[in-house]
Amino acid sequence: MFRTIVLALVAVFAALPASAQQQPTAAREPTLGDKLQPYIACINRLSARTFESEGRYKSWVGKNGPTGKERIIYGLYTIYDTKDCRERVAKIAASPPSVPELEKAGADYVAAVTTIEPMLKDANDYYDQKNYLDDKMAKGRELHPKLISAWETFGKADRSLRDVVQRLNDQVQDEQIADIEKREGRKMRWHVLTLMSKAKALQRVEGGDQAKIDLAKVLPALESYETAVVALEKYAEANPGEKIGSFFVSASKSYLASAKALMRRVRDKVQYSQGDRMLLSGPGGGGGWMVEGSPPRLLKDYNGLIDAYNRGPTI
Repeated sequence: MFRTIVLALVAVFAALPASAQQQPTAAREPTLGDKLQPYIACINRLSARTFESEGRYKSWVGKNGPTGKERIIYGLYTIYDTKDCRERVAKIAASPPSVPELEKAGADYVAAVTTIEPMLKDANDYYDQKNYLDDKMAKGRELHPKLISAWETFGKADRSLRDVVQRLNDQVQDEQIADIEKREGRKMRWHVLTLMSKAKALQRVEGGDQAKIDLAKVLPALESYETAVVALEKYAEANPGEKIGSFFVSASKSYLASAKALMRRVRDKVQYSQGDRMLLSGPGGGGGWMVEGSPPRLLKDYNGLIDAYNRGPTI
């Protein structure tokens, strides 16, 4: 019915106090956590937009390509400039520590996204300026197989990089949380980072294709995340001197509510209304976030939680 892009990556400790952040300096070599950041930034900035462009295009184009006789011709989207991604990845790839699988996946990703960027701009200009009215969709038919191939190549590169980054990111995050517990105990920072870790784990098993959601995996992940939300609130109430932002707490609860709503929809086999289906099946699924208990709504609230975290959960 619709495609959801899961943005399950976030700069792991971007919101920590300056004294606790691990920023590369001349005094030390980059850590694994440092090395992951440019790759995470590329995915967070470029992947969703690239897939949204694909979704918009395929929402009106048939399997065999455009004909010029379509009832509505939406065109597609361009993506953001890839120069920063390309330059930052090239720089960090040459820095220690050496992580060959990350560097290979990153190089493939950069190659794919920099290849598709000018293609999307060219196609967008063609459709936006309605040039298909002048050439009877000749260029549209010519571009079609090239676009499909480029999106397929990008999709494979994105999955490969995402898998490597997520695994290494989990490793870094687990080590950081364990180190914080050892040095500080289970105080505010430990609770915040634990909650973010549980939220990420939940998004991985519940986000994405609704038809493939496995309740046997979702239920324990949902329970674990709710436990983290409750524990954070209780700690904040018991320690009023350690301020926790209301925006972050609200975002954590919104994500919990959306996760429960989607779980119940799947568990109870609740069908979408006609109006819901229209929102979910629109260009790029752009209105799906308004549908309670849907993957797009879950994704919106997950990204809202990430935004609240990156703003600084203790501000």
